[in-house]
Amino acid sequence: MLDATGSDATGSDKGNARIMLDLLNSVERNGGQSQRRLGSELGIALGLVNAYLKRCVKKGLIKVTHAPARRYIYYLTPQGFAEKSRLTVEYLSRSFSFFRQAKADCGAALKSGADRGFTRLVLAGISDLAEIAMLCAPEHGVTVVAVVDGAATRTHFVGVPVVAAFEAVAGRFDAVLVTDMQATAETFARAVACAGRERVLVPTLLDLLRQPAQETKAQETKAQEAKSQATKPREAKPGGAKAHDAIAAETRPSPPGSREALP
Repeated sequence: MLDATGSDATGSDKGNARIMLDLLNSVERNGGQSQRRLGSELGIALGLVNAYLKRCVKKGLIKVTHAPARRYIYYLTPQGFAEKSRLTVEYLSRSFSFFRQAKADCGAALKSGADRGFTRLVLAGISDLAEIAMLCAPEHGVTVVAVVDGAATRTHFVGVPVVAAFEAVAGRFDAVLVTDMQATAETFARAVACAGRERVLVPTLLDLLRQPAQETKAQETKAQEAKSQATKPREAKPGGAKAHDAIAAETRPSPPGSREALP
């Protein structure tokens, strides 16, 4: 599959396939939406919507017709319906693959903990992985007593209390299972600080790099040095201001009443 720029999609371009699928679904539901409305619905920039629409038209997935008031109506072609079906199957296949791997990894981590007598666990991070861990826990005689997530606004997750910090967990718990898929390293560090390394379980799916303390310290030092260098004033390069102005112009919203870019 080609992405919006015409280059071959790879494993790192799954987001492009999802945007394409969402775009085709949106056009099927309401082809009379403006590009600006499509961008708002899909959560992407207007320019990106235009790029994807151009790609879809070029590939014969979408047909465009004129409508009154200088607007356009988009239709899915037979090829567009076929591509939408293919992308849907591909997306569901990845979702099921994730579920199978997550279930196996959570099961292995929970069993490892249960074998060491960890039967009352706290999950660190609300996510799909946390929900799967909740489903797996009873199979291994494990009870999840709380979910720790400092960014959460809810009070319960799958019937379990949600708190902002490990110190706020009510009652005793034996260990922590990391389920944060966004800030895994930071959550892991906080869990270790609270419970100790031997009582922190990490599903293989998260692929968390557990580095020696010295190596971690060295990386922190390098990061601090890089940050210091970044804050130093730099000499302006010829043409830099012009390049910045050009980028700003590309991303500047169109004036009211302006005509959308045609696909």
